[in-house]
Amino acid sequence: MGMDVNELVAKIAKGGRVQELSSGSDRAVGSNRTFRLWTDNSTRILKAYGSASRERRERHALQVLKDAEGLPKVLDRGADGELHWAVFQDAGSWSLNSLPENLSLAKRAGTVLRAVHESDASDMTNLARGIDQEWVTVDFISTFKRLERYRGRLEISAELLDEARGVRPPFASPPRVAHTNPSPDNFLVNDSGDVTLINWEWATLAPIEWDLSRALWLLSLESGHAAASSFAEGYGAAMDPAQLDRWTVYHAGMMLVYESENRIKGRLDDLSYLIDELRRAVTGSKTPV
Repeated sequence: MGMDVNELVAKIAKGGRVQELSSGSDRAVGSNRTFRLWTDNSTRILKAYGSASRERRERHALQVLKDAEGLPKVLDRGADGELHWAVFQDAGSWSLNSLPENLSLAKRAGTVLRAVHESDASDMTNLARGIDQEWVTVDFISTFKRLERYRGRLEISAELLDEARGVRPPFASPPRVAHTNPSPDNFLVNDSGDVTLINWEWATLAPIEWDLSRALWLLSLESGHAAASSFAEGYGAAMDPAQLDRWTVYHAGMMLVYESENRIKGRLDDLSYLIDELRRAVTGSKTPV
């Protein structure tokens, strides 16, 4: 039998100080766990993957994008039985959502995401076509069919769900290299102001609007409109407001389904902000593009 996560941490830390960065909800079976390790007056990040497939996908993405700026630097990798792990250079103790007033960092993060989208896509995936317009349209419809199962538990009105189903699926440009979850807390910032985009396990080929809309929406929600505008400036492009709202309807629906399907226990009333955002975006999506 291989070692468990705690034994792995003790082995790699070699008696140094350890801080777990994973939240309690991240410690479910199959989830990753991350730790900051202090050794020789420096820090490193240890990531213990919830599955071999997670480690494999992230390793592949970082190898493909090895020349891109703003990506995490791998110092070591290994496996012990079914436990796969990697040690990264510490990318910083802050993130965009903890530094909402620093608009220059939001702009820099936009530049990082733009470079990802401009990377060579040929080696990213073996998918025949990636996530394209047809895929988005089909999955958009499927998402709100699945959400119907949890409508009562989430306290979503039948009227709101019907309106969301009636939204036109968002426009999707041809697939490019995409992170798929460039949320503010995935952009880390160090003492020098360097910005690093972490957590690449779900990278694939997808329309750039998937990443850009998710980043702009969540940054606006968590850090304000000025931060989102600075991000768009750094990226070099903005989104039509109605299209952004259509993507927001989609993202909010996916997040509600994910949380409903993956929370084994516990209430869902802390997701009321997502329902509010779904309602707001459904209204905004009706504006002609």
